[in-house]
Amino acid sequence: MEKKNIQIDYNDIVIHVDNVSKSFGDLHVLRDVDLKLYNEENLVVLGRSGTGKSVLIKLISGLLRPDKGNVNVLGEVVNELDERDLRALRQRIGFSFQNSALYDSMTVRENLEFPLVRNKRNLTRAEINKEVEEVLEGVGLSQAINQMPSELSGGQRKRIGIARTLILRPDIMLYDEPTAGLDPITCLDINTLINEVQERYKTSSIIITHDLACAKMVGDRMVMLLDGKFERQGTFEEIFDTDDERVRPFYDYNFIV
Repeated sequence: MEKKNIQIDYNDIVIHVDNVSKSFGDLHVLRDVDLKLYNEENLVVLGRSGTGKSVLIKLISGLLRPDKGNVNVLGEVVNELDERDLRALRQRIGFSFQNSALYDSMTVRENLEFPLVRNKRNLTRAEINKEVEEVLEGVGLSQAINQMPSELSGGQRKRIGIARTLILRPDIMLYDEPTAGLDPITCLDINTLINEVQERYKTSSIIITHDLACAKMVGDRMVMLLDGKFERQGTFEEIFDTDDERVRPFYDYNFIV
């Protein structure tokens, strides 16, 4: 699936990481970073392992609090919310984890029903069935509804993990290394699905990755995290149109080695 041109409203900010710093002891992971995600945008955050990409997701979701600055998500200052309001906000944010985070003892149907029943207690059995079937159709795995996670391939588990996130109809999707550990053909499938999710569900997404093929295929805009700061941002071509010795080896490894 070719990336479609999505009309993004650059006046409609859904996430604003505003002058945020985060350290762990003497390790300064993020240094006065500023980042904006716009409505219905796919924003790719590039960076080498250990550069703070996953810390950024934890700050956005309120799992960590910044040492300095604010994280504003859907009009709420995350680091100022109490636990109840934070739980309510998280229901509007979907997380796609590297390991898909499925329950091995549950069927695909039960994995999808679990967040739905937990968060929407008034649904009838018919309504639950309809939601499960619709979201499975959306990720192209309707036939897997009664299978166990152990019976699925890595790419299928990734799709089911995304489906389980989408079943609550989040406004924002956070993808943490969505293609990690997958073969090249399955990576293409997952990248296509990320674009389909954006188009079908009108989500705004942050995609954390060091996979440049993924970045190029799904990103409307991308930023590169270098030495704790977003040093470069723009299109794929703009990011890598540089002789910066911190950037070129990253490109060469992905596309030459």
